[in-house]
Amino acid sequence: MTDIPASDAKETTLDILRTAAEWRQAGKGVALATVVATWGSSPRPVGSQLVADDQGNFQGSVSGGCVEGAVIAESQAAIKDGKARLLTFGISNEQAWDVGLACGGKVEILVTAVNGHEPMLTATLAAAEAKTPFAIATDIETGAQTLLPSAPVKSELTLAPALRAEAERALAREKSAPVEADGQRLFVNVIAPPRRLAIVGAVHIAQQLVPMAAMAGYEVTVIDPRSAFGSEFRFPGVTLSNDWPDEALVAFKPDARSAVITLTHDPKLDDPALAAALRSDAFFIGALGSRKTHASRLDRLKEQGFGAADMARIHGPVGLSIGAVSPAEIAISVLAQMTQVLRAEKSPEKKDSAA
Repeated sequence: MTDIPASDAKETTLDILRTAAEWRQAGKGVALATVVATWGSSPRPVGSQLVADDQGNFQGSVSGGCVEGAVIAESQAAIKDGKARLLTFGISNEQAWDVGLACGGKVEILVTAVNGHEPMLTATLAAAEAKTPFAIATDIETGAQTLLPSAPVKSELTLAPALRAEAERALAREKSAPVEADGQRLFVNVIAPPRRLAIVGAVHIAQQLVPMAAMAGYEVTVIDPRSAFGSEFRFPGVTLSNDWPDEALVAFKPDARSAVITLTHDPKLDDPALAAALRSDAFFIGALGSRKTHASRLDRLKEQGFGAADMARIHGPVGLSIGAVSPAEIAISVLAQMTQVLRAEKSPEKKDSAA
């Protein structure tokens, strides 16, 4: 059985839920189909969703096309009778080639009617505005739902302590997944805003790192007071700040879902940024430079009152040791190290191996 980070689906859960809300407001009957478990190869990962209306219109995907027709038919049936249904499909090796897989597998898809559950849908969309991770917990047998860590409306679902603990673990890992306890089975669909990355130094490595980090799901801000470096021409479409790094990071407000990386080699720029990052809960702090440069950097930070525990938070020289030479290779090593640290923190059981 597989599960994936909540932000990895191509079409986000929020996109699907917003469409469901719009269709309900237009008076349509609406149902949601959600991939709750997969075995072997699967065209779409756990958490993928499809929304269908009573006329057979749909948005999203749960299989890459090979079972969508059956899922839409079951969605229309769910709209009529209001009952949840758990569908199981086997994808043969022959079908697998048609959807771009090397071999077949099996997928479970939960279909639930939206009609009658509008308050929970509204609460879900409101929770997304808080820009903090939360989860929709759905009883796989009944379709009843609640929100974690708490629901702002009357919950449709009461969770026993053991089941709530399992659901909260899924939320803490930020991974959508089925969970089970005391004979009750839930699907926990985690919705999390993008993690954020502040890059101090609009240098060549930053130009390579920005698109890589964006593809990995980060919202990126590039900070450089040198306007010739931190320009729209060099970083088109990227959030830029030409403030001094310490001031820019005050505005950025790094938190436990943020990373800060300094790339300038200039103590006037890097040191204030690192000091600001160390005063935050950033999950990753990195600084480019040689070991000698980094040792001098640590000495300067010690003079500012930072201790050994603070120094240990800085990855310097930043990046995994892969023999990187070019800006692109260095950017790859930096992003790889960020991923390594992130996944180690999110998966203390070390069940998640690097791909």
